[in-house]
Amino acid sequence: MVALGLALGMAGEGYAQRTALDAAQSTAPHRTRLILKDGSYQVVLSYQVKGKVVSYVSAERDGTEEIPFDLVDWDATHKWEQKHPADGDASQAPAPAIDPELLKEEADRAALTPEVAPNLSLPELDSVLVLDYFQGAPELVPLVQSEGELNHETAHNILKKLIEPRAAPHAIVTLKGLASLRQMHVNEPAVYLRLGDDSGISRSGEVFKVDTHGAGSGTAKAGDAGASGGSPESWYVMVRTDVRTDSRVIASFNPALLGGAHPQEDVTETKTEVLPGGHWMKITPKRPLDFGEYVLMEVLNDQEVNLGVWDFGVHPVAPDNKDALKPVPKRPVGLERRGVN
Repeated sequence: MVALGLALGMAGEGYAQRTALDAAQSTAPHRTRLILKDGSYQVVLSYQVKGKVVSYVSAERDGTEEIPFDLVDWDATHKWEQKHPADGDASQAPAPAIDPELLKEEADRAALTPEVAPNLSLPELDSVLVLDYFQGAPELVPLVQSEGELNHETAHNILKKLIEPRAAPHAIVTLKGLASLRQMHVNEPAVYLRLGDDSGISRSGEVFKVDTHGAGSGTAKAGDAGASGGSPESWYVMVRTDVRTDSRVIASFNPALLGGAHPQEDVTETKTEVLPGGHWMKITPKRPLDFGEYVLMEVLNDQEVNLGVWDFGVHPVAPDNKDALKPVPKRPVGLERRGVN
């Protein structure tokens, strides 16, 4: 009788184990959970029992994975499946509504560092950068503002120098060296200028009043930024420099004539666009630039320009810029095993 009882007990245990095996043999593809005995779980699309292991297709990682059969808490797994049938799969349910305030905050954060090329975003620290393409690959090159020997900063300073009226164009800025340290490899570079008080841009300083030979005494075309400077309403031009023996010279021009039918020599007008969020302004030339050395200059109004310029060159065969920011591929979000709620 004792032997018969043991045999019946073993048969009952085998039947229960076979029932669990049959129930867990396979699942149709849908998002479910394999709950483990340690309290964690794996989110899977399907699973199948193969002897002493369970083969499953992870919903969080690519490919098929395996786990020992004895590590799975089958009772908890089956209870979860009963409460969450395939037709109630959370992956097929409509996404929950997101708080509009959270959406706005996320959009504001994204506007601080917008993406300007695939996997290439404007940084938080620099204030003026140019989008260049070296050997076909996009990169962002920081531009340095300078006014001869007086200023070497990445900030946005407004500088002033008074001159007497003259009848012909004359030098207003002289930069040391035959070429800029920043060389572009495309002839239509896009410059990005950070705007606003959160940019770290200095608004101190003064402006330089340009002799217009009696013209342009009426309404200014651009916002009169005055000593505050950096107005999004300012005009920006790309001026080709005159390369001398050991320097680059920027000659005066007439801001009042900008926008006219006849372009001024060595002055390329630009198009400006304030990016969503109001943190950055995009500046592009209205026509392709010839090979040579240039500065980006801010025109404050019909009589004033900013002497603090950003210099760069356009030479397709120049070496790569050492401080250029390269694209950074986005990494997939790694999901860790979580405890059962």
